[in-house]
Amino acid sequence: MRIKLHWQILIALLLAVIAGRLSGTDGTLLGIPLYPVYVFIGALFMNALKMLIVPLIMSSIITGVAGIGDSRGLGRLGGKTLLFYMTTSLLAILIGLLFVNLLNPGIVNGEPARQVLGLSQEAAALATEKVQGRSASDLTDVFLSMVPPNVVAAAADGQMLGLIFFSLLFGFFMTRIDKETGSLLGRFWQGVADVMMGITTLIMKFAPLGVFGLVAKTVAGIGPEQLDDLAVSLGTFTLSVLLALAVHVLVTLPLMLIFVARVNPLRHYKAMMPALLTAFSTASSSATLPLTMECVQDNAKVSTRTSSFVLPLGATVNMDGTALYECVAAMFIAQAYGLELSLTTQFTVVLVALLTSVGVAGIPAASLVAITIILTTIGLPAEAIGLILAVDRILDMFRTSVNVFSDSCGAVIIARSEGEQGILKG
Repeated sequence: MRIKLHWQILIALLLAVIAGRLSGTDGTLLGIPLYPVYVFIGALFMNALKMLIVPLIMSSIITGVAGIGDSRGLGRLGGKTLLFYMTTSLLAILIGLLFVNLLNPGIVNGEPARQVLGLSQEAAALATEKVQGRSASDLTDVFLSMVPPNVVAAAADGQMLGLIFFSLLFGFFMTRIDKETGSLLGRFWQGVADVMMGITTLIMKFAPLGVFGLVAKTVAGIGPEQLDDLAVSLGTFTLSVLLALAVHVLVTLPLMLIFVARVNPLRHYKAMMPALLTAFSTASSSATLPLTMECVQDNAKVSTRTSSFVLPLGATVNMDGTALYECVAAMFIAQAYGLELSLTTQFTVVLVALLTSVGVAGIPAASLVAITIILTTIGLPAEAIGLILAVDRILDMFRTSVNVFSDSCGAVIIARSEGEQGILKG
């Protein structure tokens, strides 16, 4: 019987802790030093993830935007849908930013958790040089980087904002040219997206091995007394994410249902419960989509016209929980390096989290790839991502449920704005 990926990762994590504790930095096996092996495996996995970023970003965003344009998604219904999705994603990110700044999961006993998490001193110095010292005057640089003079150079240099902006424009105008040429381009980029999803799936099959290398390296480099601090740091990070998700799904979205759609949130929770439980157990918005549509149409009484447009689009681009998680994870890693991020840099984190949650949400391990993009954009090393995988699976289940609930709220609110009657009645 095949073991599911999340159980493989959990087993790899436990084995990595045992191996790291037994070997330390000086242990050998058959005369081979183990610590360099851990470093090599972890670096190879991180390089494989980074290899995906440019083609994955471009193909996902271009096909997504082109898909909206091909349908009547740029009309009134599409405008309302995109406005709702961007608004809720932004609110989710800001809530995550609030909690990560309040709880400071990257700080342990008043000190940055860099040493506890096994992050290198050299990387911390590099991050400090790149990130600290920025001021509000640098805000213009954020917008200038969105319009690179050379998009190929931007891709090579890891300037993701420029690449994302270019991809958005390309996807939009691809639907405005000659139909035959546009169709040809659409099939090309869809093919690229499909290939990249296949490569991503392949690489994620080796995630347990990558996690083993990353975590074993970390554990081998810290003393026994620091393991408790490691648990505290990851526990606080998990708590930050869960509290932020809870506020969004229990406060922000219900308030929008009450004041915008004029419906009872409790009735909507009840209507969506089968879909939410499925989303929690599968951790997949796409796999839950058929049941989401059934609950929205049969239980919430939203028309097929509205739900068939809003929900498939939402399963692709509306990822409130994912965007929130990306932001908290990036801020957690920055805190662990001991960085005091300026408002400008935090604004960049918010902006990139918002854009990447739209661009790469439909692929496996989307959050992992997106967090790498955010860290690269603000000049932080991505080496700490392996530790986040230790708690990623359980958080993935929660944030997927939030994603699905937000999609359903969007369907209800937009249906009401279109004048539909009988929503959540009966």
